[in-house]
Amino acid sequence: MTRLFARRPHTSRAATPPHTRIYAIGDIHGRADLLAETIARIDEDIARRPTHYVAEVYLGDYIDRGPDSSAVIDLLTVRLVQNHAVCLRGNHEAFLEHFLVDASVLEHWERLGGLQTLESYGVRPSLHDTDIDVQQIFLNLFPRTHELFLQCLRYSYTCGDFLFVHAGIRPNVPLEQQDPADLIWIRNEFLDSAQDHGKCIVHGHTPVPHPDIRHNRINIDTAAWRTGTLTCIAIEGTSILVL
Repeated sequence: MTRLFARRPHTSRAATPPHTRIYAIGDIHGRADLLAETIARIDEDIARRPTHYVAEVYLGDYIDRGPDSSAVIDLLTVRLVQNHAVCLRGNHEAFLEHFLVDASVLEHWERLGGLQTLESYGVRPSLHDTDIDVQQIFLNLFPRTHELFLQCLRYSYTCGDFLFVHAGIRPNVPLEQQDPADLIWIRNEFLDSAQDHGKCIVHGHTPVPHPDIRHNRINIDTAAWRTGTLTCIAIEGTSILVL
């Protein structure tokens, strides 16, 4: 396993509460192999550097594009139960949830990588299958544990001076009044804003070549499904370490 502390930690003006460490993991997109490696690094880091309170936060977009979406949810379900991990909702999970009740979204979902998710559950639509046919096949194969996992997803998580969301927030709107649609979809209005949002926003959704750590936000979506790099950061006090 690679050595954990090859990089120097960054320093933030924001801070966690005392004796608290937060592991934040970016967009996984069906890369169960990378998720398993990241989980192993987190567990090793905790064993090497024990602390009083640990929070594990996954920023959404667990499915689509990569090959093993079903296996990703299997792994996250275990972390949610055994480690009390916080799993946020991404826009891709929102599409999956929508498809479970409305087959007509399949065409749009396919363009976002939904076919790879269907295939990971054993669903391989034929040219003769209608959207409703595909939905019914999927419903018959979709595990109850995965339904329960979706029900546990959250739009945001706050700890200390940090707010964790999938995509970002709408500037100039109080944090408690944010539209959930913005939390999973917003891009330019948030990304182009240099203002202080009241919390340091930790997010994914918009791929970057390496973790983008700024005074008001931290983007850790490094396009794992195509780059092979799934970013995890450990935040403790004012220190931000890329594992």
